[in-house]
Amino acid sequence: MPNLTATSTGLADLVRERTMAAHRSAESRPFIVDLMGGRLSLRAYAAYLAQLSYVYEALEARGHLALDPDILDPRLDRVDALRSDLRHLGVVDRDLEHPASQATTAYVTHLRGIPADDLAGYLGHHYTRYLGDLSGGQAIARLVQRHYGATADQLDAYHFEGIVPVPFKREYHAGLDALAFDGAQVERFLDEAGLAFELTSAVFDDLGAAYRPGS
Repeated sequence: MPNLTATSTGLADLVRERTMAAHRSAESRPFIVDLMGGRLSLRAYAAYLAQLSYVYEALEARGHLALDPDILDPRLDRVDALRSDLRHLGVVDRDLEHPASQATTAYVTHLRGIPADDLAGYLGHHYTRYLGDLSGGQAIARLVQRHYGATADQLDAYHFEGIVPVPFKREYHAGLDALAFDGAQVERFLDEAGLAFELTSAVFDDLGAAYRPGS
């Protein structure tokens, strides 16, 4: 594959096309459908945030490197917001009350195995997680508030201070297209983005086994 800057299709379009099936599979898992449909509870929402908090801790442990592109914006970091949400949801000891599930542990282990200088691999997960928060995550926040009466201080993970989602996502896509990845880096990015959706689906399935409508 030639250098990305010489291709007719930008990286943003490529990743959208390559991950479409995995994305649809993740958003159609029974747990997330039930959560958004008002058939679960704030307790299930807290469990969902707890599992995500393990993932974001691993993702953000890399830190921000001097040569990172602008799209790795520190304003996207979610760990502090997730911890705050959990406190306001009554979670006193996350590790005890909501230990990492098998799928979450696998996700965390994978993220920790990505070298800090593997920008393409890391970016695959960064794209999937944070742009997901700025897209479907905004719908999750609205529906959790509507169905379960969640308060603003229980939904902070979906509030991005200083970021307006639509223009930010547009700029992020432009930033992806501006990256001068070679062919191997493009494939690495696309593979990891797809894997991020698959790992997320597995986390949702573990949650679905523990939280069902009416339980």
